[in-house]
Amino acid sequence: MPGRQPFPDQGPTAGADCAVLTVAAQLHIGEGQFIDLPVRFGYRGAEPFSVVMEFPGSDPAVGTWEFSRDLLWKGLHRPAGTGDVRISPPCRCHGRRRLRITLRGDDGTASIDVPVGPVQGWLRESFALVPRGREAELIDWDAESRRLVDGR
Repeated sequence: MPGRQPFPDQGPTAGADCAVLTVAAQLHIGEGQFIDLPVRFGYRGAEPFSVVMEFPGSDPAVGTWEFSRDLLWKGLHRPAGTGDVRISPPCRCHGRRRLRITLRGDDGTASIDVPVGPVQGWLRESFALVPRGREAELIDWDAESRRLVDGR
């Protein structure tokens, strides 16, 4: 995202207003075939509705994805999303024990499996920064309206 500050490393030094998690994920490339890749999730209290998903060390063409924190939370419990980002919980009946995030872009679709436990813990950390359902209280709606009217 242009103008976005990079997320600091995860852990206690990540900062008081952000939560960062890097996990070993798997990119689904075919029936039962995966490629390991790191995925970093970032959350900032200053942008309370969204999470950022990055691929450290990957080709810049892979991109950075920004989507609803609530979508990620819902996807831990049931299939969620109808647009470019869809999230499915683990499905033991099909042998999948990880959270699946499907990203759809102009160049195709990618399915990425991430471990559930670390994502749940990281989301709890983000809820400690901004409780779920309280995000709108942190938005300066007048400033946002002006920005939209001014076209910035």
